[in-house]
Amino acid sequence: MQIRPLYDRIIVKRIDPLRQTASGIVIPDTAAEKPEQGEVIAVGTGRLLQDGSVRPLQLQPGERVLFGKYAGQTVKLDDQELLVLREEDVLGVIEASAAAPTLRAA
Repeated sequence: MQIRPLYDRIIVKRIDPLRQTASGIVIPDTAAEKPEQGEVIAVGTGRLLQDGSVRPLQLQPGERVLFGKYAGQTVKLDDQELLVLREEDVLGVIEASAAAPTLRAA
């Protein structure tokens, strides 16, 4: 089943971070907090402005985004937990080059 968000809303699938400490201790699901980043699955048509025009969204499906801990509304669709957010609830976009810094040998 597909879902199409309206206006300035986006659909995000949470990305679970690694649930293991550096020493190898695995954190159970019940003790872990919900992740605050995810992948954009779908975007709406844009924000409806007062003059009747529509401003397109800056986000695209496939981008990784950061959002607040209590932002949006959680919905369950086809046994998959998704988050419905407004574009203004997104704190930032995670760029691929910033996620993996390179190391140089001396």
